[in-house]
Amino acid sequence: MFRVVRGVMGPRSADTDDALQQALISLIHALPAFRGECEPAGYACRIAFRVALTVRKRGRRVQNERERMVADRLHDATPVAIPFEAARRTSLLRGLLDELPTEQAEALAMRTILGWSREEIARSSGVPVNTVRSRLRLAKEALRRKIEGDPALAEELGIRP
Repeated sequence: MFRVVRGVMGPRSADTDDALQQALISLIHALPAFRGECEPAGYACRIAFRVALTVRKRGRRVQNERERMVADRLHDATPVAIPFEAARRTSLLRGLLDELPTEQAEALAMRTILGWSREEIARSSGVPVNTVRSRLRLAKEALRRKIEGDPALAEELGIRP
């Protein structure tokens, strides 16, 4: 579960421990509803992913509000350059992941972050393999549209047309 939470939150996120704790508590509350239709580890990872995604979205809203307040006070503030280009790309991609529907983001994260096969994702999610394929395809298409529709984002990610 820690690997899933850290993958969603980022390795340097201050909220990783809190998200993991919330995920563990959520798992304990969800155990009575566990029907055994998937692997227990997959069940736990799905719960961890959803909790981490919720914590990231909540943190992003708070951060955006803080940034708006600072921008109001400092009209001519200049953005701080991020020294590590790879860290910036990862942050941008996590932000894009936040914008996807939960099922698509979950499938894509399991595939890319955890390296699970489509069959493993299907067993964990309790859906057919074709549904997993569809979710992955839709997630990739949504990311592609978002990146292609925003030249500045494509530039930051190092994607050339």
